[in-house]
Amino acid sequence: MLYTPRTFQESDLPTLHAFMRQHSFATVISHGSSTHVSHVPLLLVPGRGGKGTLLGHLARANPHWKDFDGERPVTCVFHGPHAYISPTWYKIRPSVPTWNYAVVHALGRPRIIDTPAELSKLIDATIAEYEPAIGVPGHDTRLSEEQHARMLEQIVGFELPIEELQGKFKLGQNRSAEDQAGMMEALASQGGEALALVELMRERSRAREKP
Repeated sequence: MLYTPRTFQESDLPTLHAFMRQHSFATVISHGSSTHVSHVPLLLVPGRGGKGTLLGHLARANPHWKDFDGERPVTCVFHGPHAYISPTWYKIRPSVPTWNYAVVHALGRPRIIDTPAELSKLIDATIAEYEPAIGVPGHDTRLSEEQHARMLEQIVGFELPIEELQGKFKLGQNRSAEDQAGMMEALASQGGEALALVELMRERSRAREKP
């Protein structure tokens, strides 16, 4: 269970789905004979099931997939931007340092996708999602039939119908408007990943202001 004070809870399904698509390289955690952790890109099929379904694959040499028996629970963690927050950025003092971040946990019981036809469809969908050069003249990601078959033998696919989604957007919304403005100004001056956090903070602030 993700510890989430009410102030930081996010339960809007379209918002959670959009976040998962944007930050699709997830941490997958299961507890079988031991704890297994893998880092993989996951495809979201939002219309399959009440909360959507996740699709992914692992190397066959990775024993993690053996936990995916359709019964054992698995947690997939989608990580968003994050940054240290200095108390010197607040108008109200004294204050303490903290860390702002956003994360979504998807819980479910995955089953194996192991037939060549299903695996091929999964890989095609993954390439279509992540290969930006598809359709560019002179660029071809296709494999020969022999290479394609050999690749499929080396992976195991899985699908995870989402049973529960937990969203935690800890973005300083428990602070005053002045303090939030101070945080965003300081973070914006840092550049890098902090800019993505600022954009998310602004986006969520605008969403809260809507009637």
